[in-house]
Amino acid sequence: MIEFNTANPQSKLAAVAIQYDLNPNSVMVRKDGAIKKPADLAGKTILGQPFNASRKLFPAFAKAQGFDGSGVKWENVAPDIGDTRFVKGDFDAAAYFFFTGLLNLKARGLTPDQITVFRFSDYGLKSYGNGLIANAKSMQDNPDAMKAFVKATTRGWVDAIADPRAGAAAIKAREPLAHEEIEFERLQLIVDGTMKTAETRANGWGAATPTRLQATIDETVAAFGLKSSLAVADIWTDRFLPPAVDRKLKA
Repeated sequence: MIEFNTANPQSKLAAVAIQYDLNPNSVMVRKDGAIKKPADLAGKTILGQPFNASRKLFPAFAKAQGFDGSGVKWENVAPDIGDTRFVKGDFDAAAYFFFTGLLNLKARGLTPDQITVFRFSDYGLKSYGNGLIANAKSMQDNPDAMKAFVKATTRGWVDAIADPRAGAAAIKAREPLAHEEIEFERLQLIVDGTMKTAETRANGWGAATPTRLQATIDETVAAFGLKSSLAVADIWTDRFLPPAVDRKLKA
């Protein structure tokens, strides 16, 4: 969104709620490999497609960890084939949302206890993760609908955070082909790894602070090499959030 707003100043989008308080981007390596710390990734081969968010934010991660990431060789391989090849040892590391990577690799025989996860949020990055994004027309022409949508989404996530098992059952009911146990595991990883945070407990689901929003701008601009002068008001509005009492975590 920040990249889009920089390139399209007349058609800016805005986040109306933060979904992942902690950024889920990461790089994963095998525990039995030579990479033991982030700086060891310098000059290595990493699986990650050009559209991969973890790849795009990697320069900010490298900078935060004090190593030169420009020498990394990125392997643009289709995710399903790439996952299999990473498990076989064809690449030194792989860039993923941490919960996607853990489940994808587990399905191919590499269990979480065999993987070291360098989560960007654990290694210096302050950026928010995903959020609900809206265009100006929807916010201006249908503010009541936008408020209702954000309220419903908030209620859904607050309930899923409190009871991921029920959340997985809801996914299964909506999409019969979904594997309920896998979706339960995915929700647990998402909830515990991105949502049950001190800031979310203090401010409620969906909220954002100016400091973290500015960090999200700064880290994205630096990592993507953007020429941007965006301000927090150019990417965020809280006017559609429901009252704090409706956003408070239950557990």
